[in-house]
Amino acid sequence: MKRFIADCRRFESDSDCQLTIIGPEEDVVAAAAQHAAASHGHEDTPELREQLRSLLEPESAYVAGERAPEPFPA
Repeated sequence: MKRFIADCRRFESDSDCQLTIIGPEEDVVAAAAQHAAASHGHEDTPELREQLRSLLEPESAYVAGERAPEPFPA
């Protein structure tokens, strides 16, 4: 089973969020959507979940520690 990563460290944010979620694709998307709603004020919608899915990286992209943030894609 392929595993994926959703990493808040990847993008610039006012809260400097450091959460990283790793697991099977559907679990990561669901957890990332819940986190985006609870911690970042987004609404958990199908559109948000598709956007999150498009931003997933393979588990092999994980790097422990600090990560230089990049601008969030428009």
